[in-house]
Amino acid sequence: MILDVTTPHEKAARAIAEADALLITAGAGMGVDSGLPDFRGNEGFWKAYPPMKKLGVSFAEMANPQWFDSDPGFAWGFYGHRLALYRATKPHAGFAILRGWAAGKKLGSFVFTSNVDGAFQRAGFASDRVVECHGAIDFLQCTRCRSGIYPADDYRPAIDPETFRAAEPLPRCPKCNALARPNILMFGDFGWDGSRTDEQEARFEAWLGTLRAREATLAVVECGAGTAIPTIRMLGDRLSRRERTTLVRVNVREPEGPAGTIGIAEGALAALSAIASHLAG
Repeated sequence: MILDVTTPHEKAARAIAEADALLITAGAGMGVDSGLPDFRGNEGFWKAYPPMKKLGVSFAEMANPQWFDSDPGFAWGFYGHRLALYRATKPHAGFAILRGWAAGKKLGSFVFTSNVDGAFQRAGFASDRVVECHGAIDFLQCTRCRSGIYPADDYRPAIDPETFRAAEPLPRCPKCNALARPNILMFGDFGWDGSRTDEQEARFEAWLGTLRAREATLAVVECGAGTAIPTIRMLGDRLSRRERTTLVRVNVREPEGPAGTIGIAEGALAALSAIASHLAG
């Protein structure tokens, strides 16, 4: 039993230990400890992609589907580089900590993330227990026809390190041979095929329904989700108002939340490691 709960880490450990189920939510800050670039603000983005700085192109402007029409090599230079980077990145130890907590819950667990890097699946989480609300870079869709979503496994991007342009051949639709694009929800994106994410969210809502029916206690552990794109934080805020639910918000800059939130102003790996130490003790 954990006694003398005083620090946020101790409070988080107790909430996780006592919960019947665990929801893990994550934003871009979750990947920083794995060595992924922080795109917070133009300077963070331009540090990772110097050619975009020369052009004065922001992340929001670059993450726009119009590039696949106007300049496919430039578009795939950006997304192809990210695809190769994510494939080569080993998820940090915090993922294993979360997987261990999830495995011990009698009513199971789920992951809800706005990240498109596939890190949770690479870290061993079951794909049918993950919601990728903005899509995933490991999957493609056609820019022209509605031929469905298919894996990007066969694409090996060749990127010029100076210009960040992708060399031919670029990914093509297996049905109509038009240019393919990542199955990612971009800015100003009216062509995104959200059917894969819809199926994930249906499974997630069914799981939440089971928890409600059984009056289960739920711990929500949120890592690295900021307010700039608040999808993940909005979910955490909403669920925190549910009875028998505790929100643990891990965020270096913005750990605050609704009443009852356990806020921890640290990076994901540091916070998860500290909480794990209290659980082990």
